[in-house]
Amino acid sequence: MAQTRKVYFNGRYVEESEARVSIFDSALMYGDMCFEMTRTYKHKPFRLRHHLERLYAGLKIAEIDCGLTVDDMEKATYDLLEHNKECFPEDMDIQIMHNVSRGPLPIYESVFEHGLEPTVTINTWPLITHMAGSADKYEQGIHSVIVAQQSVPARILDPKIKNRSRMFYQIANLQAERLEPGASALLTDENGFITEGTGNNFFIVKNGELYTPEGRNILRGVSRGAVIDLAKELGIPCHETNLETYDVNAADEAFITSTTVFAVPVTRFNFNPVGDGKVGPVVKSITDAFSEQVGIDIVAQAKQYKNDLESFNKAN
Repeated sequence: MAQTRKVYFNGRYVEESEARVSIFDSALMYGDMCFEMTRTYKHKPFRLRHHLERLYAGLKIAEIDCGLTVDDMEKATYDLLEHNKECFPEDMDIQIMHNVSRGPLPIYESVFEHGLEPTVTINTWPLITHMAGSADKYEQGIHSVIVAQQSVPARILDPKIKNRSRMFYQIANLQAERLEPGASALLTDENGFITEGTGNNFFIVKNGELYTPEGRNILRGVSRGAVIDLAKELGIPCHETNLETYDVNAADEAFITSTTVFAVPVTRFNFNPVGDGKVGPVVKSITDAFSEQVGIDIVAQAKQYKNDLESFNKAN
C-alpha cells in the first residue's frame, strides 16, 4: 500500500497506532459514547447521511455536543476517505467508523493541559476482515438461537441510540456460543417478543410477505431500512410488528441484516429448520436487487474476500 492509514482524531490526522482514547474518558468510565459504522460499495459510502443523522440524534439525547455539525462530520468523513484512498486497493471496500464521547470526566481535568473536549474519531478499515468469514453464510445460512440475555428496554436505555454500552450483547454472544459454536444470538424483550440480534436486525418471510420487529425496542438499522425500501420497490409487503418464536417456527424464510453483510439467510432457528432449511427465494431476490442497486455482487465479493484473506493478512 502506498501510505499508512490515518485516523481523524479531534480535528487532526494521526497514525492508527497513535489514536488513543484517555483512560479518563467518559467512554471508558461509562460506555458513554455514540457511534456509527458505515460501509462503502465501490469506495462510495452507502447511506452515510442516514448513519450520521442517527448518530446526531443519539448525541442530542445523550447531551453530547461534539463541536461539529452533521455537515462538518460528513465533510470530515469524505476528507479522511480521500486522505486514505491510496491505502486501499481499488477492489477493496471500506468500513467507516465514527465514535463520539463527551470526553474525559471533569474531575480529571488537571491531567489535560489544554482543557477538556469531546472525543471525536473517524477511522477506515478494510472490509475483507469482516466479510471473508461471511462468504459461506449467504448460501448455507446461519443458525439463530434465542438466548437468556434479553434486550435492554427502551424505558431504561433507548436502543435506538447506537451506543457503546453493549455488555448485554457480549453476554448474549457467549450464551449463543455455548448453545452451539457459531450460532447467532437473537434477543427478546421483557414480553418475550423478538427484538434484534447482537448487531443485526431480524426478518421473517411468510407467504411471500416480510415481517420484522417494530421499532420500539430495537436499533432501527440503516440496512433494515434499505430492505424495507427495496421491498416496496419489488412489490413485497412488509410489516413492522411483534414477533414471537412461534412466528419464526412457522415462517417460510428468515434473515438478518447489518451494515457489513447486508442480508444473510437464517436457515435454522432454535435447532429447527426455517421453512425447508434452505435459502429462500425472497431473501435471494432482495439480495440480488440490492447488489444491482449498489453495483456490486455482494455474495461474489464476500467469496473473493474469503479467497484473498490469507494473502491480504500476510501483506498487511
